[in-house]
Amino acid sequence: MAEVFVVGSINQDFVLKVERRPQPGETVTDAELSTHHGGKGANQAAAAARLGASVAMLGRVGDDEFGGPQIRNLRERGVDTSLIEHLPGWKTGSAFITVTPDGENTITVAPGANRGLTDEDIEAATDAIGEAKVLVAQMEVSPETVMRAVEVAARLGIRALVNLAPPFEVPRRLLEKLDPLIVNEHEAAFLLEEKVEGVEAALSAAVKLLDLGPRSAVITLGASGAVFADGGSSGHLPAPEAEVVDTTGAGDAFVGALAVKLARGASLEEAVAYAARAGAAAVTKEGAQGSLPTPEEVEAL
Repeated sequence: MAEVFVVGSINQDFVLKVERRPQPGETVTDAELSTHHGGKGANQAAAAARLGASVAMLGRVGDDEFGGPQIRNLRERGVDTSLIEHLPGWKTGSAFITVTPDGENTITVAPGANRGLTDEDIEAATDAIGEAKVLVAQMEVSPETVMRAVEVAARLGIRALVNLAPPFEVPRRLLEKLDPLIVNEHEAAFLLEEKVEGVEAALSAAVKLLDLGPRSAVITLGASGAVFADGGSSGHLPAPEAEVVDTTGAGDAFVGALAVKLARGASLEEAVAYAARAGAAAVTKEGAQGSLPTPEEVEAL
């Protein structure tokens, strides 16, 4: 039985380290290329497993040269991969990530087989979802599939966390089932149709997000940590200082850590504080899954 059940994406990451990003029509040379296992779903599943949780994942890969290694990697990281399948004729999802010397990144994703995960696949996994404490999903699979996963979790009394990344317009009936909704400043701004920048604005925004339906909301703030609101309280949990090497996996480390703590009965405030430390630990190393911290590394911050 898994404590955390993840429905989400599995990608092959291609990371380019560049001195600066090109302007439109410009070519920038001397980039360094590296490849990594990725996808928000896979990263969050691996993050939760790295922190000691029992984790199962439902996802899809292609029948190309990347699919098999992606599944093996997750299995080696302690994730139950029995519900991950190859889709004939599909390409494994890919992400093209550009990282500048300050550690900031831009990402372009080709979803591939991630969009082949269907509502029927969710229904077929109902028993496995029902054994978990927490369902985790993101938006790199189809929104309809995320909706079905959340509906199944609600039907079974399973807590649902959705990281609305990348942001989509989603129905209120989805948002009402979330506890919490997890977004960054840009995603919060998308939902609220207003600028969200800085801790004070984020605190206000987290409370406003509750008006859209979720039982609780969390806004991640990068180096500034995160804010939360759950109807009864709200607050800011700062992140410890860390030397930034690559921010690519920080958000997924945060979500995985949050899921672990909530699955084990922690309050939202306690879980967010722990997740902020996990996110900070993740920026000190390169890659998404390669940077995921151990419990000891999180506690050391």
